[in-house]
Formats: sequence, structure tokens, C-alpha cells
Amino acid sequence: MYDLPYHKENNPVVIKQFIDRYPFAFLTGCDSTNAPIATQVPLFIEEHNGRQVLRSHIMKNTDHHKAFLHNPNVLAVFTGPHTYVSGTWYSNPYIASTWNYMSVHVKGVMRFVDDAGLEDVLRKTTLHFENYNRESTTIYDNLPAEFKKRVMGAIVAFEIEITEMKNVFKLSQDRDQASYQNIIAKLKEQDEAGRAIAHEMQIRLADLFPTI
Repeated sequence: MYDLPYHKENNPVVIKQFIDRYPFAFLTGCDSTNAPIATQVPLFIEEHNGRQVLRSHIMKNTDHHKAFLHNPNVLAVFTGPHTYVSGTWYSNPYIASTWNYMSVHVKGVMRFVDDAGLEDVLRKTTLHFENYNRESTTIYDNLPAEFKKRVMGAIVAFEIEITEMKNVFKLSQDRDQASYQNIIAKLKEQDEAGRAIAHEMQIRLADLFPTI
């Protein structure tokens, strides 16, 4: 991980909000031959008995399911908007360009759960992504019993007890005020990702430069 102190988010509330906003994570581990494996799944961060966990589900008998059965140590990577930042936007334009982005890396130990846990995960997942519309035909509680029985036989739920969480919120915090504000202005002219990064930088402007 790109690990510099001035590119860190130190507020745990902001980090949790980031994970909640961008739950579709890369989930990686190693199989029985120590070969890397990866999948992509939505992960929910929750508090359970005073500990933080990530919860979700995957299909059974896939390469990643077999790998996680063999080795429960996993890494989940949450990513958000990212964008190119031209060196020409700095006060001193004779400098390398860079990339601004936000990312949270979560290490933990995976544990597969029983059918009751699977039902709970599926209920939470469907409600969340259907915006808690309990009338939606696709939420878990409204699906036909036969369909649920067939689908649940092919998937398994899990929770990951979090052992380490690191982040990179690389948002030009190491630049001077003039460069920082110019980067914001330039990114506002870019695509959606650029504008999103500009917004994140704008939020931090007063804290970085208190005299503004």
C-alpha cells in the first residue's frame, strides 16, 4: 500500500462511510498451492459483539470458495473515484504528474456461517440495494420459497473478522495552497470521477489551509 502519513484519513466515521458508499470490493486470498485468487462482492461492515466484521455471500465450489476454505486469511480492497492529476496544474509545472484516489484495505479472517446467517445476509443485501423498498419483488422475503431453497443450496454466507484496516486518501494534501485550489478547479472541468475527487478535496480545504 502507498503508505504516507499525509495521504491518510484518520476519522473512522469517514472510513466507514466510504465503505458503505462503495461496498463492491475486491476480495483476495491464496489457494492450497499459494496461488492468488480474487473475486468481487459487495461487503457490509458491521459491529458484532464489540468487534468489526465484513459480511457477504459467494457461490459454492468456485475457485475462491475452495481457496477460502483452505486459507481463511483474506484481503478486501474498497475503491472509490480516482483521477489523473497533471503536473501542469501545480505552481511549479516542472514536476511529475500523479493520480488521486481513495482506497481502504481490510485484512481479516473469514468464517463461513450457517443457513440462518445466510438468510440474514441475503435479507440485508436485497433490502439495501432495493433502497429498503419492502414491496420489491426481488427482496429476500418476497421471493418464492422453492426459488430460495434452490438458490441457497448454491451459495454460502461468511463473515470476516477484521484484524487490520489501512487506507489511502491521496488527495493532493502535500501540495501548496495555490496548487491545491487549482487542482480542484481543473478537476471540476473533468468527468464524473474528476468532479468527485474535486468535491473530496474541497471538503478538506479549510482543514489543510486554516487561514482561508
